[in-house]
Amino acid sequence: MRGSLASLVLLLLAGCASVPPAPLPVRPVQVQSVSFALSGRIAVRYDSERSSAGVHWTHHAGSDEILLLAPLGQTVARISRNVQSSDGRPAVQQFTLDSEDKHYVAQDAESLTEQALGWRLPLAGLQYWVLALPVPGEAFSSERADNGQLSLLRQDGWTIHYTRYAAQTPDSLPLRIALERAGLQIQLLIDEWQIQ
Repeated sequence: MRGSLASLVLLLLAGCASVPPAPLPVRPVQVQSVSFALSGRIAVRYDSERSSAGVHWTHHAGSDEILLLAPLGQTVARISRNVQSSDGRPAVQQFTLDSEDKHYVAQDAESLTEQALGWRLPLAGLQYWVLALPVPGEAFSSERADNGQLSLLRQDGWTIHYTRYAAQTPDSLPLRIALERAGLQIQLLIDEWQIQ
């Protein structure tokens, strides 16, 4: 019996050793239509106020859902973006933020989050910046590290620092991003990426 158990343990250990590591996510080539999900943490400092939360963001071309999470994983706020069109009219984006007992609606994420949270979340730019890319068609300046990775991006009044990536390749996805603008600092630490 003891020999069978030892053989089983060795077999299991050998099986674990032969499992190849999961490939690291890389930035997609066609970012305009890419869907992604990320999980991590966000810390915000604005004037003398500080706050932090877990974050889970799911992005699609026509929608976004950002969940801000308490330390034990409960959702404390849900920010969503949906594109609506009807009767042949041009599509209109609608942003909502729901917390425990409040519901907010706005035409852009910046005014929505300022109204509800006291600070402006630059969602329109952030969908590109988290991929270490500038918003297409808008002026920007940037700096790159020796390995080709973006280390600094300035766009739309924001300064974005990239301090950690998943790997050393130029198309690797960032894991640590710091955004600054007019007294607002947002730190985003990404623990997990899913590119679809």
